[in-house]
Amino acid sequence: MQGDEARKAFGKRLQALRKQKRLTQKEAAARIQSALSQYTKYEYGFHYPTTDKLLQLADLYNTTTDYLLTGHASADNPLVNLKLRKRFKELEGMTIDEQQTAIKILDALILKSKVQGAVSPLDEEE
Repeated sequence: MQGDEARKAFGKRLQALRKQKRLTQKEAAARIQSALSQYTKYEYGFHYPTTDKLLQLADLYNTTTDYLLTGHASADNPLVNLKLRKRFKELEGMTIDEQQTAIKILDALILKSKVQGAVSPLDEEE
């Protein structure tokens, strides 16, 4: 039974990552050269992908295989998104002023996302 729960949790993580990237299942399947029916089985927790597909999924969603399989980011690298992790490491080498500018830009993007999320339900009612 524990294996079933782990597969279902894997599928939920996979679905959440796909939705964050705003891809359909068909688009995600195509990007990893998989049949749509097979990709759907991953998201529904019926099957785990093969090792090569797991690596492709981690690459597609800019995350680690550890996160996909367990839901845990490593203690050394709590960021799941590998591209973000790389960018933040680069920011650490910049001046304080440059870091502050980056923080302001990120804050603006986060605020924009929150506002859009708050407004979207209102748009759907029309």
